[in-house]
Amino acid sequence: MQLIVIGGGAAGFFAAIHAALSNPKAKVIILEKSKEVLSKVKISGGGRCNVTHACYDPRELTKHYPRGERELLGPFHHFACGDTISWFAERGVDLKTEDDGRIFPVTDNSQTIVDCLTNAAKRAGVQVFLQQPVKSLTPPRDTVSHWTIETTQQKIAADRILVATGSSPAMWKVLADLGHRIVEPVPSLFTFNTKDPRLKDLLGISVPEAKVYLEGSKLQTEGPLLITHWGLSGPAVLKLSAWGARELAEKQYHFSIRINWTGWDIDDVKAELEQLKQNEGKKACAANSKFGLPSRLWKSLVQASCIGPEKRWGDLNKHELGKLETELAQGQFQINGKSTFKEEFVTAGGVDLREINFKTFGSKLFPGLYFAGEVLDVDAITGGFNFQAAWSGGKIAGTEAVRD
Repeated sequence: MQLIVIGGGAAGFFAAIHAALSNPKAKVIILEKSKEVLSKVKISGGGRCNVTHACYDPRELTKHYPRGERELLGPFHHFACGDTISWFAERGVDLKTEDDGRIFPVTDNSQTIVDCLTNAAKRAGVQVFLQQPVKSLTPPRDTVSHWTIETTQQKIAADRILVATGSSPAMWKVLADLGHRIVEPVPSLFTFNTKDPRLKDLLGISVPEAKVYLEGSKLQTEGPLLITHWGLSGPAVLKLSAWGARELAEKQYHFSIRINWTGWDIDDVKAELEQLKQNEGKKACAANSKFGLPSRLWKSLVQASCIGPEKRWGDLNKHELGKLETELAQGQFQINGKSTFKEEFVTAGGVDLREINFKTFGSKLFPGLYFAGEVLDVDAITGGFNFQAAWSGGKIAGTEAVRD
């Protein structure tokens, strides 16, 4: 049996390794379009490779996937974060868990993961061919009992094919020509551009627990929020960009958000401000920040509430208190565009999940065709979740693809 794995990334290597190990009689070949394999693994996590996340309950794990949440529950019961940690540990790679749950190699070097995967593939007998972009796939038909893969270099026969090319417009076109439905790709995981004067000169300031709401939508997220030179970033923004990927694309990335900088419920913010007026009446409002906010951000929000720098808490009228409450808990910001988040570019879109059997990661349309990773319409927020989907899908697809 010959299995061709298209794509030499995380999912492709993991699939090829498991295929070769589960069926030693199978010949497993990886076709990679570029000059090197595992390039995204190499640059991920700032060069450290965020391998997975310390989330060990499959149902909780699925909640980090804007697309694929329902479909991945079964696969995560089969192979999830703990299994990933064990797999790498068995091959001499020790991993560490950081405070936010992200898991990295103790070396803090992605090359450790690259070396582990390439060595495991080599030991398992997987062959790798570079600079082999795929032009077309032809399924078995009539008198031809095998698949035909045409690359820019050659034609190859295969009993089974496993596609793990990641977000690849060229491969999506090949699959669409074959007959699979491709959900139109749009960016996910991006930061928000805004030139709001309230954020001027606040570069680098962050709050640990903000709430962000998309105006005119039920979408809302919470978590750390970071002010950058182009606008807003941090987990709260990135989560909103992921869950709202299609909605924000339709708005052409011009939309309005509301920010609760405090993380408190609005009623509690209102009550706290009234207490401050009663208990700290002689103190200047702008002088000491409240709600745990950085002092420069606090002063900016006080100023935006039209409260002078010397004005005391006791002298604030109802209108000023109301304005401050709004700035703290419901401040409106106009977003005008997006920026890619570091190198962690992720796309929402890909092969329609309704056309995949998630027990095997096999195509429902074409027997002998399997998928793993971001070539599917599956994506996650940051934190190692996209890699975990690659490991889980690769393990299952690779094993199933060489099953007799």
